[in-house]
Amino acid sequence: MASTISELNSGLGAYSRLLRSPGAGALALWGLIGRFPTAMRAVSCVMLILATEGSLQAAGTVAGVIVLAQGIAGPVFGRLADRRSQREIMLIVCALHGMGMGLLLAAAVFHAPLWLLICAAVCAGGTAVPVGPFARARWAALVDADKLRTAYALESILDEIVFVLGPLLVVVVVTGLHPAFGLVACAVLVIVGCAGLARHRQSEPAAGAMTGRKSDPAILIAGVQIMVMTYVAMGVHLGAIDISLISFAREQHITEVTGWLLALNALGSMVSGIWFGAVNWRMPESRLFLVTVAMLGVAAVPLALVDAPPVMALCAFLSGLPIAPTWIAGSSLLQSLAPPGSLSEGFSWLSSLAALGAAIGIAISGALADAGGSDKAAALAVGGGVIALLVVAAGYRKLGKTPTRKVLR
Repeated sequence: MASTISELNSGLGAYSRLLRSPGAGALALWGLIGRFPTAMRAVSCVMLILATEGSLQAAGTVAGVIVLAQGIAGPVFGRLADRRSQREIMLIVCALHGMGMGLLLAAAVFHAPLWLLICAAVCAGGTAVPVGPFARARWAALVDADKLRTAYALESILDEIVFVLGPLLVVVVVTGLHPAFGLVACAVLVIVGCAGLARHRQSEPAAGAMTGRKSDPAILIAGVQIMVMTYVAMGVHLGAIDISLISFAREQHITEVTGWLLALNALGSMVSGIWFGAVNWRMPESRLFLVTVAMLGVAAVPLALVDAPPVMALCAFLSGLPIAPTWIAGSSLLQSLAPPGSLSEGFSWLSSLAALGAAIGIAISGALADAGGSDKAAALAVGGGVIALLVVAAGYRKLGKTPTRKVLR
């Protein structure tokens, strides 16, 4: 019987079977809408401040503060959602976020000094709802365990769609309407998405306030700590890949194809994610995560060796292939490691630390590219993948253990 269920949940038809599950289509839709601002906030902020202040340095500073504040606040909101309820935290934080975004808009439009823009950015980023992590936690409450890997594959595919289309949507709105409408669109999308998720009671994870007991913090689990460190290195890898492709296009004087190179990288990730989620993998989650992480650094090596644009386009696609499978395997592994009732927090930690790693990777690889070329940025991408592999290999035994309260030593 178990093997029959397993076969039914493999192949590309697994996605249609997943979405036919009661409530699955609505969860995917509201989660998609609500996470679009993740790929739009920083870009919208840069374009608005460039239009009002004309300073790229000020725009980059304020956008960086938004990302940093969002990363710090994410695990806090995740922990609160696990203790109270996702619905309660989403609605409260979403209301605060609307006010924070309004404050940032007003500060930019009325040419406030930089210190006030930074304060407004803290308010806007520090109240951003971690929609992606919340949605991933909801799948564990909505579908059976045999459908979870497909659900997490769908989440990774939705992430790629967001990061491909989100910036394009900002450009269309900003150039077609007004520079302020990028942030307005972000606020509207997150409010609509969160409202939809809040009404989706079928997928509401059981929280401490509902069960009458408190869950252990996910970050106290040794295996989760290994994953958090791994995700920082994975973030460095991703940030460095983006900079290496951007720098390559600049060196070759083909900046008009920069977007295509980045899109090919995302396309590679999406294609492999669709395939990976459709396969019924029989190896343990920890081993699957180890294998996928091992491919990250390997896939980035050609980026440091190629100097012909057509070949680089192919390499951009190939370097994206391991990304979604690694995230899918990581999501499945976290679901098995995190204590009951702490998934929102756990996924928030992974999302926040990956974003922090990406920021580090962008900063370092940008300096390397300016000093030595795109191949140096690509070398950092390889290094990020290697470090991620070393962390997983060193803590591999802890990744296969059931949740305990022991802190990694």
